[in-house]
Amino acid sequence: MKFDDLDYKMRVYETSQDRCVLPDMYLVARIDGRSFTKLTKEVHQFEAPFDEKFRDLMVETVKHLMNCGFNIIYGYTESDEISLLFHPMENTFGRKTRKYISILAGEASAKFSSLLGSVGAFDCRLSELPNKKLVEDYFRWRNEDAHRNALNAHCYWRLRGDRFSANEATSKIEGMSTGAKNELLFQYGVNFNNIPNWQKRGIGFYWKDVKKEGFNPKTNEHVWADKRILYTDFDLPMREEYNTFINELVDKYDTVIV
Repeated sequence: MKFDDLDYKMRVYETSQDRCVLPDMYLVARIDGRSFTKLTKEVHQFEAPFDEKFRDLMVETVKHLMNCGFNIIYGYTESDEISLLFHPMENTFGRKTRKYISILAGEASAKFSSLLGSVGAFDCRLSELPNKKLVEDYFRWRNEDAHRNALNAHCYWRLRGDRFSANEATSKIEGMSTGAKNELLFQYGVNFNNIPNWQKRGIGFYWKDVKKEGFNPKTNEHVWADKRILYTDFDLPMREEYNTFINELVDKYDTVIV
């Protein structure tokens, strides 16, 4: 059999299940660390409940993903997960889902592992959202998840530091109200309101246009030029203000084709 015939015969088994994200659908990718509890608590023993070194690894991984060939307008990370919002007109690889999933998982795994110096693997899934309100809801969901996880983590590790076993600490905070958890922390001298916002709300990444000073050697003058930078936001808003933030971000790009 000629190679071209063989290629045609076998290629169908790779592509028969291909599907593409429909036009006018908002696309969000969520990339999650695989077995990161073991990686961060046993293999590398990062500080609990939050470690700035681990945070910085995730920050650099998000920055890499937002510059790896896709048109991504917003990135978000909390804990060991990353969410990416694509430009409404994104059409790389014809919007084939298998391409987005495989490339993003691979890029995240490669970047994180190179920074860490050992293997850290990610998986990826896509959300195809038919309207802007669902985009708001998606990121509000992850923002609220960050807040809930931070409160639980601080309670859990305060109890562990007070000689409670893992099961005892888990059982003690299970079913407790938010107010009761805040009161528990207060008993240990911790005001949850004073915890850094990046722990409670996650970290956002978006593009900004700024003025940057340069030098024109032809005219021997200092000049100002517009430059697009990727901004890292450690103080995201929350609740309705966060919805408004996401809404305005999407509106900005809904009318801009790049």
